[in-house]
Amino acid sequence: MQLDRYDQQILEVLQVEGRINNQDLADRIGLSPSPCLRRVRALEESGLIVGYRALVDAKKLGLSLMALVHISMDRHTPERFANFEASVSVLPEVLECLLITGQDADYQIKVAVRDMDHYQALLLNKLTRIEGVTGVHSSFVLRRVVDRTALSVASAP
Repeated sequence: MQLDRYDQQILEVLQVEGRINNQDLADRIGLSPSPCLRRVRALEESGLIVGYRALVDAKKLGLSLMALVHISMDRHTPERFANFEASVSVLPEVLECLLITGQDADYQIKVAVRDMDHYQALLLNKLTRIEGVTGVHSSFVLRRVVDRTALSVASAP
């Protein structure tokens, strides 16, 4: 999909203010409401906009410990990876799971837990029990330096 400046502006605004109403969005980008709404719907239908979410403060939910966990697998087969991915996708503590390269690990997962006891239970009772997991290396987040969800629309090709 070819994006013009209006589409780019719509994406930039909606990534920061997903609850903005159509009239305010149209005013902000300099379009009338009808064409603005048509553009938003076209961006949704094209799959460029994949959804709208509320961002929740993990600490206020009591999830004060965040960890990045590198997971090594015993075999690099589609079946082994599919089993691992299915297993971690149902764990509510897992916020993100990435298949990676360039490390001694095959996956990096980001988890949010209450405390070290909660992390230990997740690690010993769930993660290390997934078939094929041979190594786990944990790093704990001290502070978020950059924490954004918005993608740079202007730098996209």
